[in-house]
Amino acid sequence: MRPGSSRAARLRWAMPAALTTANLGLALALSAVVILLVGENPLRALGVLAAGAFGNAEAIGYTLYYATSFVFTGLAVAVAFHAGLFNIGAEGQAYIAGLGVGLLCLGGGGWPTALVVAAAVLTAAAFGAGWAFVPAWLQARRGSHVVITTIMFNFIASAVMTHLLVNVLIKPGQQSPETREFAPSTWLPQLHELAGRVGLEIGRSPLNLSALLALGACALVWLYVWHTRWGYELRALGHNPTAAVYGGIVPERIVVVAMSISGALAGLVSLNEIMGVHHRLLLNFPGGAGYVGIAVALMGRNHPAGIVLAAVLFGALYQGGTELSFDVPRLTRDMVVVIQGMIILVCGAFEHALRGPVRAMFRRGPAAGRA
Repeated sequence: MRPGSSRAARLRWAMPAALTTANLGLALALSAVVILLVGENPLRALGVLAAGAFGNAEAIGYTLYYATSFVFTGLAVAVAFHAGLFNIGAEGQAYIAGLGVGLLCLGGGGWPTALVVAAAVLTAAAFGAGWAFVPAWLQARRGSHVVITTIMFNFIASAVMTHLLVNVLIKPGQQSPETREFAPSTWLPQLHELAGRVGLEIGRSPLNLSALLALGACALVWLYVWHTRWGYELRALGHNPTAAVYGGIVPERIVVVAMSISGALAGLVSLNEIMGVHHRLLLNFPGGAGYVGIAVALMGRNHPAGIVLAAVLFGALYQGGTELSFDVPRLTRDMVVVIQGMIILVCGAFEHALRGPVRAMFRRGPAAGRA
């Protein structure tokens, strides 16, 4: 291999990591300025946040529980993005998938747990894909922009779920808009319970079997996007639609397939929330995970490995931010949202501003070493 080609290969792999690190550093610096303006010590605040997210086994479990949902939605956004699509509807797709999973669990109380879990995975993926199929078809066949339609479908999903939970599925005799609790046989096993069966002790937390499913989804997305013909067609359309058509790729088919896969991945959020934690169907259970997934995909450079790391970061912000608001009263939950916004802003809007300096640093490296 020529020296120039090996240097280019190293640059191709190192640039995304270095750029993400630079973006994150800038975001934390801006957040430190905000914390100083509030009148608190940024280093103390960072220490409290880190301890709240990773200080003990229970905190780590909560961080990974939040991260699990973000992995699913981050993958959903990434798959669509590789096809040149911007799926903003992961929130609604997860919501409607929760309806399917909830109905399955309400009616499958006597089934074996393994059968319920397998059926729930298929149901969540099918309902999420079905909710994403309509915007995909509208763009492929009618020219409607998928950004607009997926946003609209988020509101439609919210309205549908509100009606069903208030008027149809609500448990009789209560005012809270939620269903009755599912039978225990339909609950996803929590990881501390599974570890206890083999003699291991880990902290009690909501972390459940869906975390392993999220890692499996990362592996499948990696194989599909980078190691199959269909993934090549998807990426070709995203890079250059004109060249893709010239090469025999049918854009309409890729749009529908990519959005359906994206919706299926977003739908898997319902497993973590409905079967793993709440054990009932209730309003607003996605909790904004669909929107956070956009930031996770951007920060993770739309690669499964990067998405996992970015999801853990945002999970740490969620979990550590809760502890931060308790221990440092001036830094309320809204301030944590500001920090999250800083990260999203820098990783999205300022990405190209930092790309030039980071690339120049890499190019100066070999020259400096020879000098």
